[in-house]
Amino acid sequence: MTPPAAWSHLPFFTDDMPRIAAALAADTREILPPDHQRFAALERCPPEKVRVVILGQDPYPTPGHAHGLAFSVEPDVRPLPRSLGNIFKELQSDLGAAPDNGDLRFWADQGVLLLNTCLSVPAGEANGHARLGWQRLAEQVVASVATRPTAFLLWGKQAQGLACHISSPKDGGEHLIIETAHPSPLSARRGFFGARPFSRVNTWLAARGEPAINWTRA
Repeated sequence: MTPPAAWSHLPFFTDDMPRIAAALAADTREILPPDHQRFAALERCPPEKVRVVILGQDPYPTPGHAHGLAFSVEPDVRPLPRSLGNIFKELQSDLGAAPDNGDLRFWADQGVLLLNTCLSVPAGEANGHARLGWQRLAEQVVASVATRPTAFLLWGKQAQGLACHISSPKDGGEHLIIETAHPSPLSARRGFFGARPFSRVNTWLAARGEPAINWTRA
């Protein structure tokens, strides 16, 4: 695994990645996403371009779904994973539209970092790599981008557990932090639906004089 150049300064890549890479190399199961896509979220969204952070849990365990960005899937995936389907339902409710497919790379191109807290998963075994130590990377990424005012969408307890790594911006501005239930079918009705995170992010960006995120069309 090659560290994404723009993020290679993070201690994770020298302190933790060699051990994780060795563990992955020794794992005989099919590992998702493919190695070349493991850092796709970070490669697509370098630190200076991050405006919004959405934290996921781990990649989709179904082969052909995950491509390295949290919640996103390859454009031909049907039906959508249920969490992503609920995200699209909230988009429809909040903004009156949703993307035509589940490929969210166009979000990343606008500065939305779609980062899973665990970057690998054995096929068919959700959370199968939860103890590898990937979380150190998510903690360091969050702390790094928090030096500038950023919108953080913390969906579910695991993402909210990283809130302690969000420090005050150095320029005296303020973050937007939206904490809700996870969009999973098990919890979406406990506060994710109706939270209107997408319009709230755009309102915050507008107040800062920044362009809105186009959430609905690639």
